[in-house]
Amino acid sequence: MKRILVTGGAGFVGSHLCEKLLNEGNEVICLDNYFTGKKKKIIHLLENPYFELIRHDVTQPFFIEVDEIYNLACPASPVHYQYNPIKTIKTSVMGAINMLGLAKRIKAKILQASTSEVYGDPEIHPQTEGYWGSVNPIGIRSCYDEGKRCAESLFVNYHQQNEVLIKIIRIFNTYGPKMEPDDGRVVSNFIMQALQGHDITIFGDGQQTRSFQYVSDLVEGMVRMMQTEDSFTGPVNIGNPGEFTMLELASEIIDITGSKSKIIHMPLPQDDPTQRQPDITLAREKLNGWEPKIPLREGLTKTIEYFDKLIQEENL
Repeated sequence: MKRILVTGGAGFVGSHLCEKLLNEGNEVICLDNYFTGKKKKIIHLLENPYFELIRHDVTQPFFIEVDEIYNLACPASPVHYQYNPIKTIKTSVMGAINMLGLAKRIKAKILQASTSEVYGDPEIHPQTEGYWGSVNPIGIRSCYDEGKRCAESLFVNYHQQNEVLIKIIRIFNTYGPKMEPDDGRVVSNFIMQALQGHDITIFGDGQQTRSFQYVSDLVEGMVRMMQTEDSFTGPVNIGNPGEFTMLELASEIIDITGSKSKIIHMPLPQDDPTQRQPDITLAREKLNGWEPKIPLREGLTKTIEYFDKLIQEENL
């Protein structure tokens, strides 16, 4: 049995990761300040004697004895990370410093949940890990993009200078149950609008593309990354190479829900990428043949069921 710390463990992805790690027989400590995380996402895990929940902000030092650390703490949707951009940068940068310092002291292996946003509005397609990105360092998204880029640099420097065992993954668009209905992500926006009979809002002409992976595929990739040999640090793209336009996504959601919603168009936000698709060749090679298993329609159906139940319970 390993003792594992998950920062941001009460968030969308973190809560799924905590569940998986517990199911695999580990002791899990969930750390969250509840800025975007919610206790309700992991409250059912409190019955498990091998699960522990701690309220803490990673921008402050933290001391504990663990074998592994998954560093997920950071607002991950535009509506949340742009709400307090300074806090977002501090969480990415100071949070990384504090968790890397902890890993150094206790000789724990640590994984950084980075993001495809480090590629910015990419000039190559699909994106490989060797691409350095096209990022606006002073744009409205830069608090997240540059915070995550800096965190990657810190991880590499701690590894090279202090021999900390690190793993870096770059997460592409992920969806599934336990997303927040108001998080501003395109999948949750479209589903909520369709279920409530509102117009579905597409920014721009709808031809911009994204690649959507179901949350269980991401969590499996994270765990496999942590299990790779110590000499392999990444970064590794974790995403679904299946590429869809915003119009295709909206049409699929309207079809599954049977909604009468109409599609309307709004101006494209600043620095919004026009294409985003991972090259997962490295993940297939290094993560024991990992690749996404859940097709988009199947994943959307499960996510729509979750949101439909949420609407009925909370009268949203």
